[in-house]
Amino acid sequence: MQTSDLLPFIASVFQQMPFNQLLGLRVTEFSAERAEVRFDWKTELVGNPVQQILHGGVIASVLDVVGGIMAVSSALVRLDTTDHAQLAAKLGKMSTIDIRTDYLRPGRGDEFIATAQVIRSGNKVCVCRMELHNNEGLHIALGTGTYLVG
Repeated sequence: MQTSDLLPFIASVFQQMPFNQLLGLRVTEFSAERAEVRFDWKTELVGNPVQQILHGGVIASVLDVVGGIMAVSSALVRLDTTDHAQLAAKLGKMSTIDIRTDYLRPGRGDEFIATAQVIRSGNKVCVCRMELHNNEGLHIALGTGTYLVG
């Protein structure tokens, strides 16, 4: 089994996480070069009821998720197994070390698209750049995440 064959399995693991389901996250693109996660507007995600905008914690969480997916992809090339059970155990040890979120605009829109790319990936740590846009293409937030991958 090749690394590219594992990507759908990894995407399904992220989509099955209860918190990701609560947010309504869908992995819509996942490759060695780019990850994309989408979610729809819903009132349960509002942080400011007067302005009707996304909660900052939702934005940071979504950026963390898409960055984490991208970091996993970068780590797949160094794994010596394709067994799903062993992969799941390895994924369970990967985690976020640090994340920075810059809020650029209020979170308004009908749908939101988070993307990530790898800045640098090593044996132990991966650094990713993440962005959040709305369905109109407005840049809402950006982030930099550092992930433990080895």
